[in-house]
Amino acid sequence: MEDQPVLDPLAAVRGPDDPETDVYLTGTVFLDIIFTGLDSAPVRGTESWARGMGSSPGGVANMATALARLGLRTSLAAAFGDDVYGDYCWDALAAGEGIELALSRKIPGWHSPVTVSMAYEGERTMVSHGHEAPPPEEPAPPCPPPSRACVASLVPGVPQQEWIGTAAGRGSRIFADVGWDDSGRWDRADLADLAHCEAFLPNAAEAMRYTRTDCPRAAARKLAELVPLAVVTLGSEGAYAVDSAAGQAAEVPALSVEALDPTGAGDVFVAGFLTGTLAGWALADRLAFACLTAALSVKEFGGSLSAPGWIEIAAWWQHAKAYDDQDRSALRRYAFLDDLLPTGTRRWPLRRAVPTVGFRPPPMR
Repeated sequence: MEDQPVLDPLAAVRGPDDPETDVYLTGTVFLDIIFTGLDSAPVRGTESWARGMGSSPGGVANMATALARLGLRTSLAAAFGDDVYGDYCWDALAAGEGIELALSRKIPGWHSPVTVSMAYEGERTMVSHGHEAPPPEEPAPPCPPPSRACVASLVPGVPQQEWIGTAAGRGSRIFADVGWDDSGRWDRADLADLAHCEAFLPNAAEAMRYTRTDCPRAAARKLAELVPLAVVTLGSEGAYAVDSAAGQAAEVPALSVEALDPTGAGDVFVAGFLTGTLAGWALADRLAFACLTAALSVKEFGGSLSAPGWIEIAAWWQHAKAYDDQDRSALRRYAFLDDLLPTGTRRWPLRRAVPTVGFRPPPMR
């Protein structure tokens, strides 16, 4: 495994009777193959060449890796194929990131799902292939392990997932996101599990469609009627949150970075916000930190291995204070980092996406 996290964000709130797991999540792990440096969208009947390429675990692995790199004890329940892709993803998550895979399974004869992501014009287009894993590996185990929090992905067309209510009943704090509704129905009944959730974190397009509004801030306010905390990501504008339980709202602008690949940025945002919430930070600080982790992730290839760790966050903050390449008023939003960040250095860099899964990482020293 890579070196242990250099900072435990929950150190001040941990107690002897706490569960061993900080965050539990479940879902599908994909092998992501990412192409960047495309001048435009691929055109039918032509061949396009990309100037950059990377491969890494994807799907639910994006958020699991982001959480683990922020020092949270992360447990993932997922199915893995017994092919080379599955072995690579398992090793990258378990040995490389220290993610607990005791509830995950390798399935003989089942091939790994694959996603090809093409980044251009600040967005990405994805093509995926895979088959549902045979039971009992999916859906999630009916009784997830005790944990501080769970991340639940609400599924359009699936009004309720039994494990979410079970986990909430056992004291886990539930943070939910949602997938895109290809059917176009955007049925509010699909959000029934929000009754068990502490927070819901959709993007602006999803939030507006579910609430039938044309403003993401208005959508957040409507969603806050269904869940104590509604957080809507606004893309290049940042993020907006309404905490109906505390009677407050907050908005934080996005940071200016040179983006390479936006794959998985939303997952990294959720991981950053969840970390700050479990640590007990103020709402605006949580939003700012989530925006920062997401911004740093788009500077690297892939969704999972692009996630920053504490040393990378600390390096950004030192640079931001020393150089005039960020809006100074926006930077004042991050003053809380001064009392939080580590000063040590990492013995070796984070693992990043590489062009092929055939390469072997250099031996650790």
